[in-house]
Amino acid sequence: MANKYTSARLSNDNYKPLSSTILDVYSKELLFHAQPVLRFAQFAVKKQDLSVTPGLTVNMLTYNNLELGKKLEEGTAIETQALSTSQVQIPVYEYGNAIAVTELLLQASFDDVMNSGAKLLGLDYAKVVDTVLRDEVLKCSQVIYGGGKTNDELLTADDVFDSEAIKNAVEVLATNNAAKYNNDYYVCFIHPHQARTIRDDSEFMNVTEYGKQYAGEIGRIHDVIFIETTQVKTAQVTPNGGGGPFTKYQAVMFGENAYGFAEALPVEMRDGGIEDFGRIHKLAWYSIFGAGILMDDNIVRIETR
Repeated sequence: MANKYTSARLSNDNYKPLSSTILDVYSKELLFHAQPVLRFAQFAVKKQDLSVTPGLTVNMLTYNNLELGKKLEEGTAIETQALSTSQVQIPVYEYGNAIAVTELLLQASFDDVMNSGAKLLGLDYAKVVDTVLRDEVLKCSQVIYGGGKTNDELLTADDVFDSEAIKNAVEVLATNNAAKYNNDYYVCFIHPHQARTIRDDSEFMNVTEYGKQYAGEIGRIHDVIFIETTQVKTAQVTPNGGGGPFTKYQAVMFGENAYGFAEALPVEMRDGGIEDFGRIHKLAWYSIFGAGILMDDNIVRIETR
């Protein structure tokens, strides 16, 4: 029995590629399954520019603040200011991944193999996007360390992700006039290990007490909401003064307009064609995108034990 997701067999026993209709269904399936695992993407400033080619850049425009208004005098016209802008250039690159299945597997399997493969490709796309965004955000120049330490080699077992570290990070962002989301809160991505510590704080408000707004959100404290994800980076550090290596966790806190996601070609599913006389079928996701920091002052990295 022919599988509806395989290429159609022609009367002369040749094969034709997957139809555009089926590929379109797969592309929508890819996006549907990608959403639950996306974390960093939901806060990125997004711009789509379909006119660029791989290796080029997408320009993202930011407006500079106006000079302060001043007291007016009767009969004197208000002095006008020219709007000034700055551009952040985000390079875009080709990304993708692919699978190959055999005709024998398609015919013999009790599962819809191609559909399951599309789901796996969707999850892969989500992880790639999240990883690219995360790696860019972590390039921020502002860093604080747990326990008030000055570098990661001085971190001790007591220098965990706690209320003090959060307040220090908030101080950095507030001093830089980083805008809060909805004029209410900053956002912080934390590892489950760090989330375990902050949940013990008596002031921590669980997300069930006020209503979830974002994927992965677990709660808030000190005007900061927390997104728990294993995408938070970890690294092995050799302590200063001897001792065995330990794991550090790199949380990141930010305000509005902190980083951007530039897309030159939205993700889509592509058919790799039929090979070996119809015995091999291939599917891939393909996209052209890039990420970059828009306002470095609006991001601070928090490194703890």
